[in-house]
Amino acid sequence: MVKLRDLDPSASPLDYYGSELRRLREAAGLSQSQLGSCVFVTASLIGQVETTRRVPTRDFSERVDAALGTDGLFSRLVGLVLRSQLPTWFQAYAEMEARATYISTFQAQLVYGLLQTEDYARAVLGARTDNNLDASTAARMERQRILERENAPLMWVVLSEAVLHQEIGGHAVMRDQLAHLANLSARREWARLQVLPFTVGAHAGLPGSFTLLRFENDPDLVYTEDFVQGHMTANPQALKEGSLRYDHLRAAALSVESSAALIARVMEERYGDKPEADGHRVA
Repeated sequence: MVKLRDLDPSASPLDYYGSELRRLREAAGLSQSQLGSCVFVTASLIGQVETTRRVPTRDFSERVDAALGTDGLFSRLVGLVLRSQLPTWFQAYAEMEARATYISTFQAQLVYGLLQTEDYARAVLGARTDNNLDASTAARMERQRILERENAPLMWVVLSEAVLHQEIGGHAVMRDQLAHLANLSARREWARLQVLPFTVGAHAGLPGSFTLLRFENDPDLVYTEDFVQGHMTANPQALKEGSLRYDHLRAAALSVESSAALIARVMEERYGDKPEADGHRVA
């Protein structure tokens, strides 16, 4: 059993979550083992969450709410907890992304975070470090909940063809990721995706990836990243330049229909039923 320690509920969303879980569990007269049995996890995991050594998942939170009768408290808190697991410099952007009514992005190397599958996201995040990989992956997937809202933002994505060929996580992961992208426009009326083919040559996106956010009642924003942090600005000149570059990229890219066909073709030809490096076949 994890040794209890004092928590400062005001220290962070995770500390608040852990202290509330302990308080409400004890108020219900349940031990960690008893609550664990109710939500199908070990007593140790309950203890780790209560002492902030483990970041809770949304599924865990929903089951705890049901077991303790807390009227969705932990399901509401877990969003704040997971957002706090994002890099500090990225949290402001994630907040604005969640409020945007229109997102247009060009991605030169990777699938945009809102469209990544869980396995692809885990491979991307694990490329630099394995520390807190579960929490980082859960936080990235939590961002995608804005796409399930009734008023989900409209989204237009332009991907460099290089994104389709940059193998992240192995053949099976890439096949699932490309299948997710290929079906995007068919499944989501608010989302459109175009691929910028290699044959275009020099193009307006050569300086790198960027995203434009538009809002109902706030100034538009343009967002870029370097290897240290992100940069978000409402500077009119930056917005003008970003919008112009994006218009050129959309004009140069394949149509939505041709892009879906190219993604499907790469998925089959590059990541189809053939051996992985370890000799096993993937379907």
